[in-house]
Amino acid sequence: MGERILLSSPHMSEEGYEQQYVKEAFDTNWIAPLGENVNQFEKELALKVGSRDAAALSSGTAAIHLALKAAGVGEEDIVFCPTLTFSATANPIIYQNATPVFIDSDYQTWNMCPNALEEAFEKYPNVKAVIVVHLYGLSADMDRIVELCKKHNVTLIEDAAESLGTYYKGKHTGTFGDYGVFSFNGNKIITTSGGGMLVSDDVEKIAKARFWATQSRDQAKHYQHSELGFNYRMSNIVAGIGRGQLKVLDQRVEKKRYIFDFYSRELGELDGIEFMPSNEWDEPNYWLSSMIMTGNVSPNDIMEALEKENIESRPVWKPMHMQPYFEKYDFIGKGVSEKLFEYGVCLPSDTKMTDEELSRVVKVIKGVVNKNEKC
Repeated sequence: MGERILLSSPHMSEEGYEQQYVKEAFDTNWIAPLGENVNQFEKELALKVGSRDAAALSSGTAAIHLALKAAGVGEEDIVFCPTLTFSATANPIIYQNATPVFIDSDYQTWNMCPNALEEAFEKYPNVKAVIVVHLYGLSADMDRIVELCKKHNVTLIEDAAESLGTYYKGKHTGTFGDYGVFSFNGNKIITTSGGGMLVSDDVEKIAKARFWATQSRDQAKHYQHSELGFNYRMSNIVAGIGRGQLKVLDQRVEKKRYIFDFYSRELGELDGIEFMPSNEWDEPNYWLSSMIMTGNVSPNDIMEALEKENIESRPVWKPMHMQPYFEKYDFIGKGVSEKLFEYGVCLPSDTKMTDEELSRVVKVIKGVVNKNEKC
């Protein structure tokens, strides 16, 4: 049995960019709370994705929370949210005492279905905000979603936690809505060990988000607070790691795409396997290469076989409307997300993987599928 192959783990730059920026923070004693790394990381990330401004925060979840707050979402307001996502997308809706309504996926994008969204608008015309997710680095059908949100004059928040480096029609995901959210968690395409970023073209709203994120401390000699605040700001050390990681983002995207192409080439012609969709308007970062099992081999068959060979994999996200905590909330759709969860598998997509390791994964999957065909 070979060494453990991980799904997606931190990958620091070979050039040591991260250590250089962290060392600067130590040398200048700007360890916390803020500092030049934070200021520059905000500017560099905003420039990279093409947004006017950005606020560096403690997590992507914090960024979604402040986006909802900036949108005026409050008690009993309705927020549309994709059901096929991680709970961090939906949890901040509850933080604001609002009500999530979960929207189904479509097979074309694996993301929020515009038809289901349109149906949701008909049922809930007074919705306050829409959160859209770019799952596994695949962009949602943004033209239709933006059009629907503008038609109903509703704030659009993009959860681009998994899609930094993904383009929709030549434009970065996270920059189509009123607010965009990125995550730098340890498993993301670039990482700061933990952290997130809120971006927007509304500079005043970003300034307000920074204010809230810094305990809403008023400008006064003494400690004065006129609004509820949060301890959500990113530290200068963490931001230094982020600045170094941003320098290698394009390399990481290139490797993620290489991994997806490798799997597609080696496994795509096998009966019973269908890979995550590609669209002509989408340039995904392929954060996690994923597939659905359409034949007699189940996802569990694949995952168990991989685990026996010390290879990590996992199911596609379990939809929010199927989760014990969220199942009491409304769901709009036809159950596409349930099928993707039932038949989906996420394959190892670590950017440090060698061709030999990729071949190990492929060999296991081929062995399971071929054995089933003989039976």
